[in-house]
Amino acid sequence: MKPKTSSAVDEASFSAVKAGIAEFVAGQGERYADQIERDGRVPEELRADLYERGYFGLCAPKEYGGQAIPFDRYLELMELFSMSHGSIRMIVHVANGVWRAIDRFATAEQRRRFVVPAVTGDLRVAFALTEPTAGTGADLRSTVTRVGDDYLLTGEKHLITFGVACDYWLLFARMAGSEGKEGTIALMVDRHTPGVTVTEMPPTMGVRGTDHAHLVFDNAPVPVANRLGEEGRGLEVAFGGFLTPSRISVAMSCVGLARRAHELAVDHALGRETFGRKLAERQAVRFMIAENATDLEATRQLVLHAARHWQSGGPDAEALSSMAKLHAVDALTRVTDRSLQIHGGIGYWASSPIERVYRDARAQRFEEGTNEIQKTVIARAELGRRK
Repeated sequence: MKPKTSSAVDEASFSAVKAGIAEFVAGQGERYADQIERDGRVPEELRADLYERGYFGLCAPKEYGGQAIPFDRYLELMELFSMSHGSIRMIVHVANGVWRAIDRFATAEQRRRFVVPAVTGDLRVAFALTEPTAGTGADLRSTVTRVGDDYLLTGEKHLITFGVACDYWLLFARMAGSEGKEGTIALMVDRHTPGVTVTEMPPTMGVRGTDHAHLVFDNAPVPVANRLGEEGRGLEVAFGGFLTPSRISVAMSCVGLARRAHELAVDHALGRETFGRKLAERQAVRFMIAENATDLEATRQLVLHAARHWQSGGPDAEALSSMAKLHAVDALTRVTDRSLQIHGGIGYWASSPIERVYRDARAQRFEEGTNEIQKTVIARAELGRRK
């Protein structure tokens, strides 16, 4: 019986963790951000720092070495991390989510080999679902054929976050000759498996420093012992174990990034003077600030509603996670655009903090599925309810 996180939290301990994260984001986090933007790489000392601070196992059970912070309260911390550089947020987001997908179907031995080291930060796991020649989900083209105690894996993956510098890929494929979700399979694939070609993809517009991999598998052998769950249940591992809560976490990431943009805009409006008046005294600017604040609070509450629904095992969790992600991305787009407008021309220069925020925000439009994917999930749930 796997341990579960408690729905309660010690408020004094939680407040201390929250205060520590806020201090890190405002201080050392910004110094790391400058270094990442300058070098185009996430420094190893950043990962070591996050590890030492215990930020890789915030919501995992204490039995696994985590802090057992309930998911909805963990999102309060994710909002803070998301006010920092996109790559810092990405490291924390992946580390605090991928263990859950493995754990859901793991055997006791797999929990010892994969889950606990992922929680403690001793094992880096990348989520490998997206393919260059297929859509996300049951359209998987990567295939496996069982030969004795191994699966031989053939296919391609791309846009795999941290797929270059990881230890394992949590990878999804299908049994050769199968169709639909019933043929899918989830595997833990060693980064150094023979028959695998790893190519680092070109730099991105935003979230600089996070590596993304293009992977090619040519009859790469993967032990059957590394399969999570039964054959045919791969998408259950992907969606229920990772994507549903991950979409909620990404939605809260949008809140944090929007909050950072909003605060920068407010500070600029209070300090910038034109024609003898502060920008904050001008009605057009005040209206944009009001709209930003409203977008922020409405989105935050929808995200927390989705989180609590998922946490309690509610039947609408998948649809609500997509609603939260869809709404959050659109709100982030509006807030960052207004915030940049309040800055005027100077906000477009790389010397202005809002410029990095604006670039990082665009990545949220496709992380964990595009808006169009979210609408498909929501519409399916709504139409299914009517039927």
